[in-house]
Amino acid sequence: MRSQSLLKSTSEIFVLYGGNSPEREISLQSGTAVGRGLSEAGYNVSLVDTATTPLQAVDWKENSVAIIMLHGTYGEDGEVQEELDSLGVTYSGSDAQSSRRAFHKAIAKKTFEDHQLPTPAWRLLNSDASSNEVLTAAEQIGAPVVVKPEAQGSSLGVTILENLSEVWSAFEAARELDEKVLIERAILGEEWTVPVLDQIALPPIRIRSQRQFFDYSAKYLDNETEYHVLGSDDSAIARAVTDVSLSACLHLKTSGVCRVDLMVDAQGTPWLLEVNTIPGMTDHSLVPKAAAHLGWSMSDLCEQILFSAFANRQER
Repeated sequence: MRSQSLLKSTSEIFVLYGGNSPEREISLQSGTAVGRGLSEAGYNVSLVDTATTPLQAVDWKENSVAIIMLHGTYGEDGEVQEELDSLGVTYSGSDAQSSRRAFHKAIAKKTFEDHQLPTPAWRLLNSDASSNEVLTAAEQIGAPVVVKPEAQGSSLGVTILENLSEVWSAFEAARELDEKVLIERAILGEEWTVPVLDQIALPPIRIRSQRQFFDYSAKYLDNETEYHVLGSDDSAIARAVTDVSLSACLHLKTSGVCRVDLMVDAQGTPWLLEVNTIPGMTDHSLVPKAAAHLGWSMSDLCEQILFSAFANRQER
C-alpha cells in the first residue's frame, strides 16, 4: 500500500452520506464526523450527499476513494457497492455480495445456522401475511419475541413483546418499513456489541440502557445509556462474544469496519442478532468508543478505514 504521506498528497476522498433511506439523519452525522476526522488528518475530503448527487456526477479520478457512510438501503444492501464497482472506484467496507448477505437478516441468520453459530429462533413473513399467519409464527417461537423489519438498521421498526396478543400491531409497524418482517425469539440478558476491523476485533462493549432495549433513542439521543468497554480477554463473556463475532464476520465475508450486535443470556451464552457493515460513526456511536479505548483518535479510526479500503481493493 502507498505510504501515508503519499496518500495524503495524491488521494481524493469522497465521503458518501445522507441518501434517502429512513436512516438519512444518522448517515449525515456519521459522514460529517468521518469527513472531519480525515480532514483533520490532512486528507483532501469532499462530502457527497447521494440524495442530490448521483455517483455518475462525481468527478472520480484514478486516485479517488469513496468512504461509504450510507446507513440502510442503498448503502448497506450492496447497491452502492455495485455502482462503485462498475465505475472502477475504490471504496471502504464490504463488497456488494457480503453487504447484501449481512443486510438481509434472514440470510445472515441462515449463514449463522449453517456454521453452527448461535442465533435466536426466527420466522420470516411477507408483508401481506394474515393476522393468523403472524400469530402462528409468533406462537411457534414462543414469548417473548422481537418483531422487526427484515432489512433495516438503527433499530427502526423494532418491537419487543411479552404478550403475543400484540404481535399483529407490531407486525404492522414493521411492514411499514420493509416488504418482509422477521419475528425472532427475544433473548433476555445483557446487550453487547463487538466492532471488527478486517477480522481484527476491537474491544467489546457491554450496553446498559434505561430503555427496554438499545433502540434508536438509546443509540443516538439518550445520554444516560451506559457503555462498558472491555478488553477482549477481560472476562469469559468478553472472550466468548469476541470469538463468535469474528466467526460471524468470517462466514459473512465482511471487510472493513463492521459492528456485531449480540445478546448474552443468563447462562453466559452469546446470541448473534446481526452484523452492521456500515456502523454509525456519530458522537454516540460504539465503534469510535471502542477505538478510543485503544487510544485511537477519531482521525486514527478514519485513517484505518481508509487504509482498509486500499488493502481490500486488490481482492475485489
